Amino acid sequence: MAGNETLIDEMLTRSKVIAVVGMSDKPWRASHNIAAYLARVGYRVLPVNPVLSRVKVGEAEVECYPTLDAAQAVAKIDLVDVFRASDAVPAIVEDVVRLGIKYLWLQDEVVHDEAVAQAEAAGVKCVQNDCIFRQHAARG
Repeated sequence: MAGNETLIDEMLTRSKVIAVVGMSDKPWRASHNIAAYLARVGYRVLPVNPVLSRVKVGEAEVECYPTLDAAQAVAKIDLVDVFRASDAVPAIVEDVVRLGIKYLWLQDEVVHDEAVAQAEAAGVKCVQNDCIFRQHAARG
């Protein structure tokens, strides 16, 4: 279920800092390439993965944060982009709501209707099962 176009436009234009949850250091993984793209087009990308301490985002090697809390301590996160299995979404939603983050984006095949409903009830605007790269690139 893709989000509506107006919401996607809002998320892409108003967000400046994006936390990529499930960031990979493997160059063939979608999270790795999409984070590099987001950085290249002007977003500040904060990688989140508890097993990595540093990771390349495009040409730059940057700190990788173990949690959303640690990333939020560095910069106010506008949007959380999730590259995790759907069963990890409820815990991520708890963090997003607690930290007061405005937007939650669940990448292709990441779906959790109940957790998204909880996030939306708390005022978080959400897109699930859609690709932020594809949506951004389509807007040129």
